[in-house]
Amino acid sequence: METLDVVIVGAGPAGLAAAIAATKAGLSYHVIEKGALVNSLLHYPTEMVFFTTPELMEIGGLPFVSPNDKPSRMEALRYYRRATDTYDLEIAFDQSVEQISHDGHAFTINARHARGTPSSWRGRTVVLATGAYDFANVMGVPGEDLPHVSHYYTSPHPYYRKQVVIVGGKNSAAEAALDLYRAGAHVTIVHRRAALGDSIKYWVKPDIENRIKEGSVAARFNTNVIEITPAHVVVEQDGTRAEIPADGVFLLTGYISDNRLLRAAGVEIDPETCGPRHNPETYETNVKGLYVIGAMVAGKASGRIFIENGRFHGEVVIREIAAARVDG
Repeated sequence: METLDVVIVGAGPAGLAAAIAATKAGLSYHVIEKGALVNSLLHYPTEMVFFTTPELMEIGGLPFVSPNDKPSRMEALRYYRRATDTYDLEIAFDQSVEQISHDGHAFTINARHARGTPSSWRGRTVVLATGAYDFANVMGVPGEDLPHVSHYYTSPHPYYRKQVVIVGGKNSAAEAALDLYRAGAHVTIVHRRAALGDSIKYWVKPDIENRIKEGSVAARFNTNVIEITPAHVVVEQDGTRAEIPADGVFLLTGYISDNRLLRAAGVEIDPETCGPRHNPETYETNVKGLYVIGAMVAGKASGRIFIENGRFHGEVVIREIAAARVDG
């Protein structure tokens, strides 16, 4: 088996930026992706428009040309496909990594294709860029796995004139509630805290607060979800239970990076942040040669890593790997 200079796990913007940097540095590499290209973007609302500008989503120096001030999800998908083709990036899709091991000389990455076929790669270094959006914070309540329940908001149209319950109180919940309300859905927000989060975008917060105040969007604060049934969401407030009718339920309670591979590879996990211990300058973990980039670095605080800043992590790591190769 060929030993590559670097194996990159994850074909999101951070992983693609690392692959482009490896190409430019003349390093041998391969990208392993468990799903499709920029798989996390497939979980975004289908009609989503990014808050950021196109140039802040660029990777590899490739211009992101858009007629709009803020690009759409579809434009972003098209751009990252173009970037991948422009640099002819080596990517294996539908490969779920099951184990990362080290024999003292190099890492072996064992994966399994979606159809069940096992595969392996070997690399002197490994860069994990698996993100956080694929792993939702599970509430652990009965009915969470029912077919009308989702941890990802998709599109408002299917819920026209239907009852929808949104669980959560931050930006995703607020934006989904407004989108659904304006598409003709009957929306109820359920939040365990006394008020909506302060981190909601400054132009979204007064909008959702005014809709709640006028009664266009119902809200139940200091309220916990106890159970989800095929027709209702059972909630509890101050010891009193109630049933809210629900044709659809969105549990928008945040996401977290999956650290199981890191733990198994010997990476220390910070008990407070649930993120991997790493050098903030180089992104190398306590396991020499194993790096983390993108939302992986932040653990529970993955919401502070966006495409705008995470896209630069890969360039830093590849510079470190290339320099070490020259020194070695």
